[in-house]
Amino acid sequence: MRKGFTLLEVLVATLVMGIAISGILSGLAGATRNASRLTDYDRATLLARQKMDQLLVDRTAPRNQDLAGEFDPALTGKEGTGWRARIAAFEAPPGAGAGVVGIDRVELEIWWMDGPTRHSFSLEGFRRNRLQAGDRAF
Repeated sequence: MRKGFTLLEVLVATLVMGIAISGILSGLAGATRNASRLTDYDRATLLARQKMDQLLVDRTAPRNQDLAGEFDPALTGKEGTGWRARIAAFEAPPGAGAGVVGIDRVELEIWWMDGPTRHSFSLEGFRRNRLQAGDRAF
């Protein structure tokens, strides 16, 4: 009686092991890509929250104009991350004029580059503010 494995058994076992390892490595690569993408989204949401808070508090920010800027790469950890915003009168009592308290709508878009691909998401907030001459609430 001989003990041991035949060459065919060793080759089949090696093939099965190779397929299993390649599947595991593929899964790890996908998990790493997803973790990187989620890290970018988490960073962007934190930056969006910070910028939205600044815009909601800043009563001197101009209305009905596009505002934009880029974040400091030291803060974001990468180049090519920015924002675009617009503040406009949103709601006011009927026939309201300058000086009457109304509601402003603050629209904010955060964008970032991932290689050649541009990613973004938008959010909006509302704040109380006094209407200025020329404001038109919708």
